[in-house]
Amino acid sequence: MGWHFCEPADPQAKGLVERLQGYVETSFEPGRAFVNHHDFQDQLDRWFDERANRRLHRTLRRRPVDLLAEECEAMRPLPERPPDSERRWVLRVPPDPHVRFDTNDYSLDPGLVGRRVEVRVDRDEITAVALDSGELACRHQRCFARHRTITALEHARVLRAARGDRRAEPEVETRPLARYDALIPA
Repeated sequence: MGWHFCEPADPQAKGLVERLQGYVETSFEPGRAFVNHHDFQDQLDRWFDERANRRLHRTLRRRPVDLLAEECEAMRPLPERPPDSERRWVLRVPPDPHVRFDTNDYSLDPGLVGRRVEVRVDRDEITAVALDSGELACRHQRCFARHRTITALEHARVLRAARGDRRAEPEVETRPLARYDALIPA
């Protein structure tokens, strides 16, 4: 599983990818709304099963669903357990307690600064656990947007308290309402 880069000056390979992308953009996406990437994938899978794979393909002169059935007969069965696809690494929590993955910064527990944590990233979430004590350093839903900073509320509160940040609650003068009533004629 991984990326496949088309060779330079290979319009046939590039065209295969772009034709499918164009077909999905013009035949599937218009008029639809998606809640998140899981909803998009579910709707796309249903659309392929119910509509796209049941049509007669012009160049193949067959239905893709029939070709898929032939391919499945020739393939080996999947293993009982799926392969472990988590990414894992160990890092020391920096003074600014965040871990960067895929251009996004995820907050870590500020109480663990200087200690080593194991970070685990899977398809849905990012977790970090302290190696020496086993305590949870963070658990965030994975974000697929680019260049974001995802901070847990409890991490932000601890950081703000440690920095002595008083900007959250400014001092505001309160006046009695009778003073405004005297200024505005009734």
